[in-house]
Amino acid sequence: MTDTHQAEVIFGLSPVWFAGSLFVLSYALIVSERLNRAVIAMMAAALMIVGGVLTQEAAVQGVDFNTIGLLTGMMIIVGITRDSGIFQYLAIRSVKLVKADPWGILVMLMLVTALLSALLDNVTTVLLIAPITLLITDTLKLNAYPYLFAEIFASNIGGTATLIGDPPNIMIGSATGLGYNDFLFNLAPIAILILIISIIPIYLIWGRHLKTDTALKNKVMMYREIDAIKDWVLLKKSLSVLALVMFGFIVGHDYGYQAATIAMFGAALLLILNCLPHDQEKQSKLVAKSLCDIEWTTIFFFIGLFILVYGVETTGLLELLAHEVLRLTDGDKAVTAISILFVSAIASAIIDNIPFVATMIPIIKNMAVSFGGAEELLPIWWSLALGACLGGNGSLVGASANLIVAGFAERSGQAIRFLPFMLIAFPMMLVSIMISSVYVYIRYF
Repeated sequence: MTDTHQAEVIFGLSPVWFAGSLFVLSYALIVSERLNRAVIAMMAAALMIVGGVLTQEAAVQGVDFNTIGLLTGMMIIVGITRDSGIFQYLAIRSVKLVKADPWGILVMLMLVTALLSALLDNVTTVLLIAPITLLITDTLKLNAYPYLFAEIFASNIGGTATLIGDPPNIMIGSATGLGYNDFLFNLAPIAILILIISIIPIYLIWGRHLKTDTALKNKVMMYREIDAIKDWVLLKKSLSVLALVMFGFIVGHDYGYQAATIAMFGAALLLILNCLPHDQEKQSKLVAKSLCDIEWTTIFFFIGLFILVYGVETTGLLELLAHEVLRLTDGDKAVTAISILFVSAIASAIIDNIPFVATMIPIIKNMAVSFGGAEELLPIWWSLALGACLGGNGSLVGASANLIVAGFAERSGQAIRFLPFMLIAFPMMLVSIMISSVYVYIRYF
């Protein structure tokens, strides 16, 4: 068996100091956004090996391939499904249901964003919804900012509700063995409540002032949502596979099938169905396009991050942090859970919630012995999930979905600025965390 790390690292430095310093430096660079975060994570992972903290074999052991497989599989499925036009259809249909009323449009887009974020994932959802939102608001001569703000909130709240909705949940589920139903039953009820409550301040700040001309409304009402469907055959195939995958998520855990296996099976099946009617050359192009739809930047960021955090974990530094947290909370499980809820929310608003959760997972795992076993950690895992996912709403850098929406807004000439966004978003996020703390205490303690 290969040792996970060596007694001494490069230049005879202590493994704890080397790994800890590399970790802090990587975090600082990620937050600064001076370099692409995938590049930073990959370099940090390589330095963990070159520096002697990890062997290459140990580094591979540190990668959570369940998370990687689930993300990759769902990206392929959503990418193929998108080509059918179903997501554009849903957005236009939602607008017409409310007769193109500006406030009604905002609420409907918010609900559609939350639902799709729960069923697919929030990053994919905003990639689909944000361009349609900009088209609709431009047609109605409306300020797009309130709509995009609401969609950021809805994407992170909706993503909180399920295992596959937000990357932090995928990571927590993979690390703990918690299944789709566990997340749905424990997090969906509070996510729905928070979504409803979040609509109130959005209405008070912007909603009551949204108005447009009747002629412009009529123009939007002339859109034919049915024309958005580009390929009916592909739509039927895609929806059938999506339904099968969702069913697999719900029942698969009880039969020992991990979410990554189900997602990759669904992706392979949909690729086969999409390729079968075509000749070899066309099949090659379809497969290449599907693989290009994968967000490789995100995938490699995760791989590098897993290796970086695993390197720090092998030095024993995260175990020391776990003991320090327990000391500060006097070993009280309820206090620990609520503390992690608030700390993870505030930290996730300052830095991206993905690296924060990657750090917290081994810290919480090290608390199992103190609390009497892994089963006793469940309330703490739900606190981490709620804090990280909802905390992502606190600032523009809090979650990947936020940055994607901001990118669309900037390209359309309606940039979302960091400070004005945070002045409204952070207090709203704190309200959602206070509601979550009451929920966690009442339900689990």
